[in-house]
Amino acid sequence: MSLQPSTSVSAAKAKVLAKRPDDVVIVSAVRTAITKARKGGFKDTYPEHLLSHVLRAAYASVNLDPKLIDDISVGNVLPPGGGANAARMAALHAGIPDTTSLNTVNRQCSSGLTSVNQIANQIKAGEIDIGIGAGVESMTMGYGPSSMPSSFSPEVLTNPLAEDCLLPMGLTSEAVANDFSVSRADQDAFAAASFQKASAAQKAGKFKAEILPVKATILVKNKNGDEEEKEVIVDADDGIRDGVTKESLAKLKPAFAKDGTTHAGNASQVSDGAAAVLLARRDVAERLGLPIKGKFVFAATIGVPPRIMGVGPAYAIPKVLEKTGLTKDDVDFFEINEAFASQAVYSIRTLGIPYEKVNVHGGAIAIGHPLGCTGARQIATGLNIAKQYGARVFVTSMCIGSGMGMAAVFVSEQ
Repeated sequence: MSLQPSTSVSAAKAKVLAKRPDDVVIVSAVRTAITKARKGGFKDTYPEHLLSHVLRAAYASVNLDPKLIDDISVGNVLPPGGGANAARMAALHAGIPDTTSLNTVNRQCSSGLTSVNQIANQIKAGEIDIGIGAGVESMTMGYGPSSMPSSFSPEVLTNPLAEDCLLPMGLTSEAVANDFSVSRADQDAFAAASFQKASAAQKAGKFKAEILPVKATILVKNKNGDEEEKEVIVDADDGIRDGVTKESLAKLKPAFAKDGTTHAGNASQVSDGAAAVLLARRDVAERLGLPIKGKFVFAATIGVPPRIMGVGPAYAIPKVLEKTGLTKDDVDFFEINEAFASQAVYSIRTLGIPYEKVNVHGGAIAIGHPLGCTGARQIATGLNIAKQYGARVFVTSMCIGSGMGMAAVFVSEQ
């Protein structure tokens, strides 16, 4: 697939592209490979170790003294023991001094983007000069019934919207498909395209620039059935499958409702991974001689009914475009998280975005969706795509469990 960036520049786009000393710029953006939970290359790797790798790479790859990093924010949805301790441990292990502060944040599937947004706003406010927004998730170690409380307040659950927050995500996908007439055939065609784009990109080496190879130890069974350790280099997304077609997906049984349309092949994969984005004020980056890959422009969040949480991008993207004065035609491409094909198709149709401008190298259905990581991963992917195709302005977006959406505008300066 070949992306054709727009050559016309509106007044609003020119304003976004203009460079100012107080811009929040992206100095580096890196991610691990995304691997299948419980089966893939990181199934035996702790999330804090994954996080340590990307935090170190974020500053070391640009020769930044880690003492100059003022603050770190880490998105994490399924954190053991509250999450902050493990993330702090990861930063210290990554060679970042104890004088650099850190917090974790959980806004479900947008946690990685929320962390980047937090750091960007701290820079805009003059609180810090340099910071890292990151995200990590080991769905191998954190995902499942054990991550849920045993009960909730009966009084709170008397509110129907509050009760809808407990709906399994698969049923929210079915609700979107039913309410907005997104057919099984359309979902399968979209999912197949995601696999096909990702497979083609992987074969052509198009992901390599954004992925940090990581040495990992996995447990494998020997001939006697005993587990033994094996060292591997994990440098490629292992959930991407070649040869997927809408016809092959049509053979899969619904996963959440007997007569439903959502199944394992048109929903995001359960995955492990981490990503980190190093941000700075432009004049500080220039003074330190740091490379500038692009800039953070603006982010917006919005709430939607929890029962149809997947529609979030259809509302968050117009909001962020309105705030920046841009139109969808000013945006060269969109990275929209594919939690489910139903909600992705609905959002793209509703917004009137050409499919060829969405998820150029495939999305979460093919690559995977480590919950806290995805928002930061999309930025690394977006900057990589922008460089390869000569694009300038891109938008990332995702739906959010419990009924929200988030979107952000970025500019590539590569």
